[in-house]
Amino acid sequence: MGRDPTGLLRSSLGAARRRLLPTSLPTPRTINRVNCLFSHSLQQRRAFADVKRPSTAPKPIIDIRHIRENPDLHEQNCLERNYVQQSKSPARINEIFAQWQALQKDSRAVRERSNLLRRQIANPASTSGDDNAEFNEIRGKTREELLDEARVLKQKLAAVEQDEAKLVEEMEGLALAIPNLTSDVTPVGDEPRLLSYINEHPHETPSASDKVWRSHVHIGSELGLLDFAGAGTVSGWGWYYLLDEAAQLEQALVQYALAVATRHGWRQVAPPSVVYSHVAAACGFQPRDQNGEQQIYSLAQSAADVERGKPELSLAGTSEIPLAGMKAETTLDATELPAKRVAVSRCYRAEAGARGASTKGLYRVHEFTKVEMFAWTAPDADETVDVFEEMLDIQTEILGSLGLHCRVLEMPTADLGASAVRKCDIEAFFPSRQEQNDGWGEVTSASICTDYQTRRLATRAKIDGKLTFPWTVNGTALAVPRVLAALLEAGWNEQEMSVSIPACLQPWMDGKEKIVRKTVS
Repeated sequence: MGRDPTGLLRSSLGAARRRLLPTSLPTPRTINRVNCLFSHSLQQRRAFADVKRPSTAPKPIIDIRHIRENPDLHEQNCLERNYVQQSKSPARINEIFAQWQALQKDSRAVRERSNLLRRQIANPASTSGDDNAEFNEIRGKTREELLDEARVLKQKLAAVEQDEAKLVEEMEGLALAIPNLTSDVTPVGDEPRLLSYINEHPHETPSASDKVWRSHVHIGSELGLLDFAGAGTVSGWGWYYLLDEAAQLEQALVQYALAVATRHGWRQVAPPSVVYSHVAAACGFQPRDQNGEQQIYSLAQSAADVERGKPELSLAGTSEIPLAGMKAETTLDATELPAKRVAVSRCYRAEAGARGASTKGLYRVHEFTKVEMFAWTAPDADETVDVFEEMLDIQTEILGSLGLHCRVLEMPTADLGASAVRKCDIEAFFPSRQEQNDGWGEVTSASICTDYQTRRLATRAKIDGKLTFPWTVNGTALAVPRVLAALLEAGWNEQEMSVSIPACLQPWMDGKEKIVRKTVS
């Protein structure tokens, strides 16, 4: 069965980096088969089977057997992750499998009878030595009777095989929609667990000018850095213009994040922003959630494209999708693992949320720039957690050097997307969000997805001469709008009407130390 998987259960950061030993039999939250016997960020309740998969798409290889043999395990896991609809699938899969077995028995009998008929038709002497009731009955038929029965059996077999294929398709569809199993360190429910803090908590004070907390929207307006009204006219709510130093800050943040990741050995990739919808689905992203809310922008197809069966395209919500797809239907060599990549791309999210204080400004937008880390690892708990913790270290280094006060959280089951076994978020302190979440807002995320994505993308690895499925890990290096918003609020000086620029960004800001109000000449 392979090594004990408790490496995935290690706590993250500092002295807490130790192995948590198992104390009981596997539960729905236990990653209990390291040798890839199970398969299956933004909470979107995504179901792979909802997207039409063209014949050219990578064929997913799901371990339905593990679901069949552990229906209670998967059912409880679905319920803990709020996949209520999918919680019924394991039992349904077993029902379908029983029907499939019955059809297999029927088809076997039909094939055996058909083979006997073909033997008798082709060479009557071939059955002369067989002496049982069935052979005697066949030898008593005329050639015309044998041909008639053979035609009937052929039609019957075709119908049975068609029914078998439908059952297999239904089983695969249900299995694809079942979320990954969950790490034992993941809290059950909807409350995250605090792991650590980054930098000291600031002593925030309200704005003296209009009694609002130091909102980046207010600061951006004061300094002429943000234009939401103009973007609203051009694109609608949820879009924005970054002006002058804000636009420069975006490039500085991107270059700094890439520099840090590259220094740690992550190879840069410039990925496409348009992807096949079935590739996005294989990564765990769906155009719509379970409530029918749009999550991803799908590109319109002409009637001719639809008729030709041309695969649907979507705007990538994260470069995790094109990065994961980059190795679809390929085999990685063990010497390539872990394969670590970092990419910068524009990201598109349809689910920018309802209008309100919690989504005002840059916090939740439809389009933004993000630097993303992605890695393929051997299906090995220790190696995977090492890469996961390296991602957290890089995130901590970047946010810490920017002077932001943050907290690192172990995210609960209710917050895990379909692909994640474990997820850690880092939230920054936003003075303007004090009434929403005590000032905290997510700025980065990191997830372990085991073989969920590689099974669905047919990505393999050859290790010790055997083909297996590598595991994947993904994490945000830096999402520009939220970090930029946090910098404006954290660096705001009400008396000077200025924003301080972190020293690590100044080389990309022409050496500027502050952003000040522009004088009108």
